[in-house]
Amino acid sequence: MLSPKKVKHRKVFKGRMRGVANRGSSISFGDFALKATVCGKMTAQQIEAARITINRTMKRGGKVWIRVFPDKPITKKPAETRMGKGKGSPESWVAIVKPGMILYEIAGVSEELAAKALGLAGNKLPFATKVVTKRNTI
Repeated sequence: MLSPKKVKHRKVFKGRMRGVANRGSSISFGDFALKATVCGKMTAQQIEAARITINRTMKRGGKVWIRVFPDKPITKKPAETRMGKGKGSPESWVAIVKPGMILYEIAGVSEELAAKALGLAGNKLPFATKVVTKRNTI
């Protein structure tokens, strides 16, 4: 799974997911991309599951770029623990996704195969996505 090698702070505030993506909202590497239409959190396991789906659908042809990285720790307290006694320990890593952010890019495959692969990958994610091409990036 993806996770940072080193972080400045072990635990971070929960934060708010507001606004749209300014950075990472245009196709930079490939010809086809999966774009988020709403905000959400993407865990390291979900990033990996979608990547595997794309690779298997393309039968390892073409090239895939992952444009998101889980750099925010999510904490969790143990089960059946009373309230209080501080914040829980870091449990997993997530990437914060805003509307308009490009999640995956692919190149070197036909348009229908790219649409199928990215569509199946979008089904693995907990928020709405759409497939865009370099021609009609909105």
